[in-house]
Amino acid sequence: MIRAVLFDIDGTLVDSNDAHAEAWVQAFREAGVTVDRAAVRGRIGMGGDKLMPAVSGISEESPEGERISKRRAEIFTQQYLPRLRPFRDADRLVAALKERGLTAVAASSAKKAELNSLLEIAGARSLLDAATSSDDAEGSKPDPDILHAALERAGATAPDAVMIGDTPYDLEAAQRAGVRMIAFRCGGWNDPEFAGAVGIYDGPWDLLAQLDRSVFSSTDS
Repeated sequence: MIRAVLFDIDGTLVDSNDAHAEAWVQAFREAGVTVDRAAVRGRIGMGGDKLMPAVSGISEESPEGERISKRRAEIFTQQYLPRLRPFRDADRLVAALKERGLTAVAASSAKKAELNSLLEIAGARSLLDAATSSDDAEGSKPDPDILHAALERAGATAPDAVMIGDTPYDLEAAQRAGVRMIAFRCGGWNDPEFAGAVGIYDGPWDLLAQLDRSVFSSTDS
């Protein structure tokens, strides 16, 4: 019996992955560091503490890394966040799963301040029972810490929950936490990268349309 659904937000409910990549590239460029945009885009979904050394060799905990990370947050918040839009039916999907009696919790690698704004954009802030961000976990995705925190907030165990995410890093985190995952293609990854997911859909609208044929079909009250 599924009791809880854990939602990634960026790239899952909100069309924000490209914006995050652009903010990182711009922040690196302003610091005089050249990074490959495709390499950055391919690591969106990781926490910044893992993305930075992977694309630049710079630790987020170093003075330079802290400056770049802070600047990225400023660029994203000021230039990109106001223009972001939710994926179609993002709010309706959350509401539909809540109507089936599920506890819904955000499980995001975003910083808490950014996450609150993203939930507003998704139309999901008032629908969710709780939210966990990178501030609630020691290790960011693909480490499972955020999912462990989300499970605790949901009052659920791993076998009782399903995660919905859009990146291979969501899937790795879910697998390491022992949580089943539904994958969305709308974040920019393809089916072979979601091997092991219990379902793959185009996005919120697609899962909503097939809810009665999904892993959630047995949760009807």
